[in-house]
Amino acid sequence: MAKTPVAPTRPPCQLYLITPPALPDLVAFARDLEAALDAGAVAALQIRLKDVDDAAILAAVAALKPIAQARGVAVILNDRPDLAARSGCDGVHLGQGDASLAEARAVMGRDAMIGVTCHDSRELAMDAAEAGADYVAFGAFFPTETKATFHRPDPEILTIWQETVEIPCVAIGGITAATAGELARAGADFVAVSSAVWSHPDGPAAAIRELGEALAANA
Repeated sequence: MAKTPVAPTRPPCQLYLITPPALPDLVAFARDLEAALDAGAVAALQIRLKDVDDAAILAAVAALKPIAQARGVAVILNDRPDLAARSGCDGVHLGQGDASLAEARAVMGRDAMIGVTCHDSRELAMDAAEAGADYVAFGAFFPTETKATFHRPDPEILTIWQETVEIPCVAIGGITAATAGELARAGADFVAVSSAVWSHPDGPAAAIRELGEALAANA
């Protein structure tokens, strides 16, 4: 009797941590990052700085990359494949208005991790996947003060993506420990968090523990 094929199962949903858009005290933030990463499993750290010059970005990477990589956390720079390659980051995250995926791949090489923001569009995500993206990001799923958002996808987009495409998807935007489980159940391979960690009243370590517990409960 022939066996029914079993669809491969994806790994449990993981945390994707994003820095605040400004780091006025890099030394203090580095300590917070150490505390956060020592509190639970984090798959990736995106260094996302806005309205700063290249020197500030490179200084942040130089301070934070060793902390993350020593703990097995991939370091991804937002927007800038040139600086990501120059500073030895593991990858780059591209918005729709940034360099093309082909340009980023040419700069960073075939082994770099390249992710693409796709808002609420499966069409943009399919285009990115076909162009060789390593992951796509959907969001913002909830209101967020981290950045201005104009798209509010339904969690069903994660379910459809997981059922039809092998490339991982990241859920982003206003995610907290109270909502991470919902997105994990819907099909997110990663949930991206920022202010839920850095603005947690009990500190970043407590936030990471709470988020880890929420994801474990929905694995």
